[in-house]
Amino acid sequence: MAKQKQPKNELWEWIKALLIAVALAGVLRYFLFAPIVVDGSSMMPTLKNGDRMIVNKLGTPKRFDVVVFHAPEGKDYIKRVIGLPGDHIAYKNDVLYINGKAYKEPYLDKYKKVVVDGPLTEDFTLKDYIGRDTVPKGQIFVMGDNRRYSKDSRQIGTIPLKKVVGDTKFVYWPLKDAHILK
Repeated sequence: MAKQKQPKNELWEWIKALLIAVALAGVLRYFLFAPIVVDGSSMMPTLKNGDRMIVNKLGTPKRFDVVVFHAPEGKDYIKRVIGLPGDHIAYKNDVLYINGKAYKEPYLDKYKKVVVDGPLTEDFTLKDYIGRDTVPKGQIFVMGDNRRYSKDSRQIGTIPLKKVVGDTKFVYWPLKDAHILK
């Protein structure tokens, strides 16, 4: 009789292990990490259409992080954080100024070398786009790396932090292009 109970106990242990694994994967997916697929060319050359990434749902976005957020159209967008709450943002002669200080954007160097018919980013101040001098409290100003072809805070306004899903730094597919964003 002991031999007949053995397979039932072993089967039950396998079922429990699988249920625990599925539950754990669900918790990790919902609360900590999520996969996302890049849709479009607004983050070129940093990210390509079809790149698959992992979104880290923990933490608060920092300047120049690449973040995923719920856009007004009901889609999730991937963009780079340019301005944090309270920041003054301006572009002049293709140079980013935050609170009056010029910042280098090395992730744009590749595009700046090939664009010959004008600047990659047109001159503007934050007031030109959102009617304010600073990024509002609890919000961020985002832009795509492909500045000429990106629908970002210049069109949709600043993004409430509560709409940010998380930041993303790791491209895992296609495998030949897997890398960590700098």
